[in-house]
Amino acid sequence: MEAFREGFESVLSLDHLAMFLPEELDQLFCGSQDSQWDERTLLEAFRPDHGYTSESPPFLYLVRVLSRLDSQQRRHFLSFATGSPRLPVGGFRALAPPLTVVRKTVESGRRPDDYLPSVMTCVNYLKLPEYSSAEVTRRRLTTAINQGRLSFLLS
Repeated sequence: MEAFREGFESVLSLDHLAMFLPEELDQLFCGSQDSQWDERTLLEAFRPDHGYTSESPPFLYLVRVLSRLDSQQRRHFLSFATGSPRLPVGGFRALAPPLTVVRKTVESGRRPDDYLPSVMTCVNYLKLPEYSSAEVTRRRLTTAINQGRLSFLLS
């Protein structure tokens, strides 16, 4: 702990931290918990790619579903998709690399609605099947988050 303190003080004197409230320090060091999750912000921050555009129905279903999550569901989604339950300071727009949503390929003869989304947390990559509705998206995403947010099962 002493080595950490000395290293920290080589960059910033601990006396200067007294000007911050504990909540401000928490946000500075640990990221934001209260960032915007409205549809407009998500549309601007997410990057559709490899089979999806910003106008693709499955991409829009995802944005709609995510904009309606409560705070606990948001933390769980972030853990699932990025490996961290919090966004960096600046919210989704500051996520580097940005969250990229790509179309997940399915086996020939199978329905996309039967597949769960999967992720590559190291690059903030969400592989989303071409779901038929927002409700299917919500159900399958919820299942994937609950089953995969604490492991690499759906990586």
